[in-house]
Amino acid sequence: MKKDIASIIESLILASGKPLTIDELAKFLEVEVEDIKQAIATLEEKYNQEYSGVHLAVNNKKIQFISNPKNADYLYSYFQEELSGELTRPALETLTIIAYRQPISKEELEQIRGVNCSLIIRNLLIRGLIEVEENKENLAPVYSVTMDFLRHLGISSVEELPDFAKLNSDENLQKLIQNTNNDESAS
Repeated sequence: MKKDIASIIESLILASGKPLTIDELAKFLEVEVEDIKQAIATLEEKYNQEYSGVHLAVNNKKIQFISNPKNADYLYSYFQEELSGELTRPALETLTIIAYRQPISKEELEQIRGVNCSLIIRNLLIRGLIEVEENKENLAPVYSVTMDFLRHLGISSVEELPDFAKLNSDENLQKLIQNTNNDESAS
């Protein structure tokens, strides 16, 4: 069975939600870089149409789905409330946990809160209050607060947060996280 490279790339871009490099796609799919470039050209032809709400962005050997630039005003209006409204109590709780326990994975965050945090994380990322980076050790993204977060609070470091040393090294919380990690690796 021959691989439909364009279809696979399309699915990977959609599922990953982050830019993918041409080289990593070629390596993963075990094909030549030129095959990836041809598949990308096919996807650009499919998506980068005036009537399409989704476009494929290609920049610096990375690709990602983006919204059609002509719809930017509508997106801005739609998300304006999320960006400028007050943070909800669950969002504040999540942001507080990230600030005191950073860098923290989504799994650790959800273990502490006891609920799925995907939408809250998305909203905090959109607002620029948290940032994500890949953790090379366990291949899971980890979250930390941004400089904008610190600037909004008027502090220069998270260590200036009230009771930071005590809450950052809480032994009971550390045991809970460790037990969760052990349970997950045993599964």
